[in-house]
Amino acid sequence: MAPRDFFDDASAAPAARRRGGGRVFGHGGLRLVLLHLLAERPRHGYELIKGIEERLGGTYSPSPGVVYPTLTLLEETGLASVEGTDGARKRYAATDTGRAFLQSHQAEVDAELARLDAHAGGHAERPPQVVRALHNLKFAVHLRLGRGPLTAAQATAFAAVLDDAARRIDAIE
Repeated sequence: MAPRDFFDDASAAPAARRRGGGRVFGHGGLRLVLLHLLAERPRHGYELIKGIEERLGGTYSPSPGVVYPTLTLLEETGLASVEGTDGARKRYAATDTGRAFLQSHQAEVDAELARLDAHAGGHAERPPQVVRALHNLKFAVHLRLGRGPLTAAQATAFAAVLDDAARRIDAIE
């Protein structure tokens, strides 16, 4: 697939809506943002994930299951290359072809960066301590559910804790 077709947004459907706002990235947007960040300086996947999370004030973090395959695709299309490694981590950099591609698609890059800024601004009222606590809760839920199936009694207790937290949050004035 040629790099130009790789980012063609002409057939992109309208952004899906989700609770809390629209999609963070438009069609092909994550690829553009990752390539833009790699053009700024070489980075490994975790740095890219954290960079996007920080830009969005902790309200969103792309999953490794999306970022790493996208990096591989950027590499396969010649837009990025592995510059070296930091232990087991591959450090990617934009190639000359990737930089030229970004220049020729600067309007799309700017639109995606503006989209990120707008998404972050839409959540500016979320205090960082609340965002942190929400991430802690999600992590705790995933850890517990990852340990194995719940018995009926455990599931009932689990749901009761979550329901109680929801009631208590709703009652905050």
